[in-house]
Order: sequence, then C-alpha cells, then structure tokens
Amino acid sequence: MDKGGTKREILDAALELFSVQGYGATSVSQIADAVGIRKASLYSHFSSKQEILDTLFGAIRQQYDSYSLFSHMDQWEAACAADKPSDVPATVIRLILEQVRFILHDPKVSRVRKMLLIVQFSDPQMAQLYTRQNYDNVLHAFTGLVERLIRQGRLRRGEPSLLAAQLCLPVTVWIDLCTRAPEREPEVETLICRHVRQFFAAYGAESGAKNA
Repeated sequence: MDKGGTKREILDAALELFSVQGYGATSVSQIADAVGIRKASLYSHFSSKQEILDTLFGAIRQQYDSYSLFSHMDQWEAACAADKPSDVPATVIRLILEQVRFILHDPKVSRVRKMLLIVQFSDPQMAQLYTRQNYDNVLHAFTGLVERLIRQGRLRRGEPSLLAAQLCLPVTVWIDLCTRAPEREPEVETLICRHVRQFFAAYGAESGAKNA
C-alpha cells in the first residue's frame, strides 16, 4: 500500500471522526478501523493521535492561507481602489460572499469548524484555537480592510477596530448559523448584502459628505 496514500486516508478519516464526535471521544483504534488498517499500522505513520491532529491543522491552515482572502488583503485593497465610491459596497459584498462560501463548503475547512464547535467547551487548547480563528483573526483582517478603505477615502474616519467589528461580527454569527442550519444559507447571503450596504450607507465617505 502506498505510504503517502495511507497517511492521507488516516488524516481524512480522523478529520471526519473528529468533526462528528469530537477529538477527545475519538480513539486511534476507531481511526484505524475507519481506514481499514490495524492500529499498529497506523502507528507506523503517526506516533500519536495528537500528531494526527497537529498534521491536520498544519495542512488545513496552509490551505486556508493559500485561498483565504483574509491572507491577501492587498487583493481587497486593489479591488476597492479600482471602484468608484458607489461601487465599493458591491465589491465588498462579493469578496465577503466568496469567503463565506469557501468557509462553509470547502470539505476540510467546514469539518474543522464543526470539530472546534464540538470540543471548544471541553478542551481549552481547542477553545483558544476557535477564538483565534473565528474572532481574533477575522477582526484583525477586517480592521486592515477598514484602515485601507479609510486611506482610500471610501470610509469616513473613525476607530478602525470598532468599524471593523460592526462590519464583520454579524457575518461570523451568520456563518455559525449556517454551520448549524445549512438550509438557511440563502437567507444569510441576503442578510450579508443588506448589512454591507447599510454599513456603507452609514459610514461611507459619500454619506458623510451628504450629512455634513
């Protein structure tokens, strides 16, 4: 059996089990059974369940970083800079919806989210990771976007972190809603469109000029 292929099968099986029943409730024996190999054979590829988890997170983090628009904020800035001010909300909506669809539909990323949702209250390390991935990193990325939009004259001046929180945190709540209730995704996409347009109506540079 191809060793590289077996490692991938172990990682895929582990991620599926972790996302359904949690990391702590999944045993090495269960992972081996899911792959169709002996437990001893699994240990020839990974020294422990923790190493499986660490390898999973490393691979998925790399995948997320290579695709995620949050990791390429220069693309956001370039897209918005090329727009007329009135077109910026539509560009931001498009970029956010692309990110939301990636998070919800990429098989590995979506399963990691489910795993973290399951174990965050029983595993402090997982809770910290969930907070970092779904709050700290998101707020940091949107703060960068808001700062760029202010410099471009697309948004009125204000405290970037607070403006970013108003823009992004409802979206994170709606993503969690779709994780629990996938059938509500069309409703959430409509809400995101309305939310972003209202945000720019309130804080866009054009709205500030009108209210001056």
